[in-house]
Amino acid sequence: MNVTLEELAAFIAVVDTGSITAGAEQLGQTTSGVSRALHRLEHKLGTTLLRRTTRRHELSDEGRTFLDHARTIVACVDEAEEAMALSRQRPAGRLRINAAPSFMRHVITPLIGEFRKAWPDITLELDTNDRIIDLLEHRTDLAIRIGTLKDSSLHARALGVSRLRLVASPDYLTRHGCPATVNDLSHHTMMGFSQLPQLNRWPLHDAHGEELDITPVLSASSGDTLRTLALEGQGIVCLADFMTRQDLEDGRLVEVLAAKRLDRHQSIQAVYYRNTQLSRRIRVFLDFLGERLDGRL
Repeated sequence: MNVTLEELAAFIAVVDTGSITAGAEQLGQTTSGVSRALHRLEHKLGTTLLRRTTRRHELSDEGRTFLDHARTIVACVDEAEEAMALSRQRPAGRLRINAAPSFMRHVITPLIGEFRKAWPDITLELDTNDRIIDLLEHRTDLAIRIGTLKDSSLHARALGVSRLRLVASPDYLTRHGCPATVNDLSHHTMMGFSQLPQLNRWPLHDAHGEELDITPVLSASSGDTLRTLALEGQGIVCLADFMTRQDLEDGRLVEVLAAKRLDRHQSIQAVYYRNTQLSRRIRVFLDFLGERLDGRL
């Protein structure tokens, strides 16, 4: 049959981007070259892998089955090439990283100086967004995502978990009292997220033994904004430790209802599309990050 890696790469790129033109741009090839590679692959396999709609190329049933095998084959070859390349040269080039503003500020940014010193040939471009973005649409190489992943077409690497806890400022608790029970929260200003309602489920049991869903009196789209409001004494909020760890250690914030808190965490993962040249930069960044996250999450 003699299926080639070029044909597999063309097929995967068109699936990931939705069109031959976008796939060719991702691969740095001509549209006609990618189109011919797809035609050869379908001819060798004796089946139609992709069907053209009005706006995108969509997988046939056979294409959906073949895609997983194609990704596995290309990934194995990529990993072998990367291992050889890393042993003989330093990665270089641009690496575009996306993360929520709070994670970028409290975890990534403090480590950037050390990373640039270790890998001076990598040019970093840091982008923040509270919403989950499309990596291809935003030309992003690597994204740090908090919570459950939904996009199975992305490669993922777990970075760790960060505990959730309720916090407030000493000033707020002095003025309003410290709640002793979950029911006491109804007499307090509960702050939460305006655009991510799942984050308004606090690690406490309600009267029915379920996790407590709160309706915020004061809400914001950004975790960092909520942290600032808490520091200013505006109310009680539930945030991950990576955002409030230093505040708790320095006494600027105090944990509320610690004895009632359930053991709940947010998972933190790095996601990316695999590309041979790019993944060398991704690998050294993730290795660097992973070695330094202990005590930061």
